[in-house]
Amino acid sequence: MGYTKDIIKGVSWISALRGITRGLSFIRILIIARLLTPSQFGLFGVASLILSFAEVFTETGVNIFLIQKKGNIDRYLNSLWIVSIMRGSIIALVILISAHFIASFFNAPNSLSLLLLISIVPLIRGFINPAIILFQKNLNFNKEFYFRSTILAVEVLVSVFLVYLLRSPTGLIFGMIASAIIEVVLSFIIISPRPKFKFEKVRFFEVFHAGKWVTISTIFNYLYQNLDDMVVVRLLNTTSLGLYQMAYKISMLPITEVSDVIAKVTFPIYSKIADDKARLRRAFLRTVSVNVVFAVPFVFIFLAFPSQIILILLGSEWVAAVSVLQILAVFGLTRALTVPAIIALLALKRQDIVAKITFATLIILAVTVVPLVNSWGIFGAGLSATIASFIVLPFAYIYALKYLKN
Repeated sequence: MGYTKDIIKGVSWISALRGITRGLSFIRILIIARLLTPSQFGLFGVASLILSFAEVFTETGVNIFLIQKKGNIDRYLNSLWIVSIMRGSIIALVILISAHFIASFFNAPNSLSLLLLISIVPLIRGFINPAIILFQKNLNFNKEFYFRSTILAVEVLVSVFLVYLLRSPTGLIFGMIASAIIEVVLSFIIISPRPKFKFEKVRFFEVFHAGKWVTISTIFNYLYQNLDDMVVVRLLNTTSLGLYQMAYKISMLPITEVSDVIAKVTFPIYSKIADDKARLRRAFLRTVSVNVVFAVPFVFIFLAFPSQIILILLGSEWVAAVSVLQILAVFGLTRALTVPAIIALLALKRQDIVAKITFATLIILAVTVVPLVNSWGIFGAGLSATIASFIVLPFAYIYALKYLKN
């Protein structure tokens, strides 16, 4: 069976979804940048860092497993839903207990109230129907488009309205809470089957065993993606974190957009054709070519016009982000080029290799980020991330091509 039409349809729907997602997110950034100071945005950054940290360290690798699994997955949903509820409750409790320590560690006492509030988000998310993964598994990207667009629209509208009303980053967290509630409700209204409170230990351990490398890789990837943020706020301040994160968001939007869209579409398709190595190898090489063609022009734009981009999009209050925008554009390119290799390895069920690649990247970042931040501030943070990604990139391709030949 050919999947070319599925790829084209999937890319079309996911591109539309990502276009709306990034468009609304971009509008939100432009508005919020003029309502909040870099320091206020940095406080929200601390809270969101901790939330994602807790979620990553309790990741079960469920989605990867369910997409890779051949045949019907209904028998796994009850156990996974209970696990999801327990996971969300544990994350919420951990954030509540550790909020005072976190605020003190990052020298950001004003982040305490945000940390307490954001603990509500994982508690709600835990009740989401795990059957939403069927959108990707069954290539129903049109349904995912409507589902995700609705959730995002709620988050953007609520967060922008409340930030405008309160002039506080708490508006951003209320937006996250609103979107989590909507996602839970919609996941039970429009998606079937619906899980029940029935735990099957055998099913859970099957998923856990298959997903352990995904969990490890996800943890390493999170640390790689966020260790620079942690070092920036710890060694510098929340203003520097706000500048760094905003520059990161701006630079990543166009450069990694195509690669992320293609990755989301190709992974379930790669998983379906994983037994045909020659076919998978051809699809992989085409994916790499598309990523190069679309990503490189944006890098040149960011390298040539960083000041103009920051001033036009964010305003003069964010001009200090210019220095790091260029190096983050290069980082975005290396990340966009790495994604196809990672997706191919996941489709081949080589999560162990992905974990090792990600761990190597994390080690390089960990060794370089502190001295570079001490020397060059937020530019040093971006440079450290870029160096780590650039060094590991060829190894990702070496492994991907190796396993595509066997």
